[in-house]
Amino acid sequence: MRLRILTWHVHGSYLYYLTQAPHEFYLPVKPSKPEGYGGRLGGFAWGDNVHDIAADDVRHQSFDCILFQSRRNYEIDQYEILSEAQRQLPRLYLEHDPPRQHPTDTQHVVDDPNLLLVHVTHFNRLMWDSNRTPTCVIEHGVIVPEDIEYSGDLARGLVVANGLRTRGRRLGSDVFQAACQQVPLDLVGMDATSLGGLGEIPHAQLAAFQSRYRFFFHPVRYTSLGLAVCEAMMLGLPIVGLATTELTTVIQNHVSGYVNTNVDALIQFMQELIADPDLAKRLGQQAKADAKARFNIQRFVQDWQNAFEQAIALSTSPLSLTSCS
Repeated sequence: MRLRILTWHVHGSYLYYLTQAPHEFYLPVKPSKPEGYGGRLGGFAWGDNVHDIAADDVRHQSFDCILFQSRRNYEIDQYEILSEAQRQLPRLYLEHDPPRQHPTDTQHVVDDPNLLLVHVTHFNRLMWDSNRTPTCVIEHGVIVPEDIEYSGDLARGLVVANGLRTRGRRLGSDVFQAACQQVPLDLVGMDATSLGGLGEIPHAQLAAFQSRYRFFFHPVRYTSLGLAVCEAMMLGLPIVGLATTELTTVIQNHVSGYVNTNVDALIQFMQELIADPDLAKRLGQQAKADAKARFNIQRFVQDWQNAFEQAIALSTSPLSLTSCS
């Protein structure tokens, strides 16, 4: 059944991939485009199944389920724009991040046995206290253009991160700046120029842009697995990063890249990749194979299909506490 799903624009790249599912997605919009109300923002090739809807009109429309993507959506937005009947529809909460306040003892804002809580990595589900809420894990799925191939002819590493300066140590701004002293690195993303980076690259142009770089560097200490990592792997870039959170399950040392908690060891390995393009190409080929097996869009869409079905089942079986993996 083709569902009518209301959700908010919280993470543009993720929303783009989510809307590859064969359903109709409705994005509430407000004139000033505050947080979550940007709708079909530019930079993405939105499909015909993605629709903007004025926030004031939401309560008058018919939907099959509601997908929350932030604490604000759950605690504030639903009471501002949804009718009471709409708040009884099948509901899902997509949690994009690991817990911030405490890595192991933070209780999730949702505590509802009739709602499905979707985590994007197994690490995140492990660390959150999800209360009574049924959970599942849907790992990322990404798409890159088939006609773009990795060349690695640019003897530099690439870092993709939005707001790296302001997000500080959690995203590894200090690690990035230390590595820059010994390895040629370029930073792209929102506010990248404040750290000497190149600025923001539109999502539609990012694949072609990064395919020339020798490797992808992920200096992040504590966050979810970045979509940019999955996209870089899918193109054939070897990945170098901190051995934290979910990345340790994705990258095999000296096979598809290199992860370590020793920054000096990471710097040394990046220097090896700069000096040896054949090594980089070999590791990148395995990274690409791993990404195709693990992060393909077909698996991702099927997992979301299963999640929507489970959310509907939960809404009709209030005592159900089943979970998926």
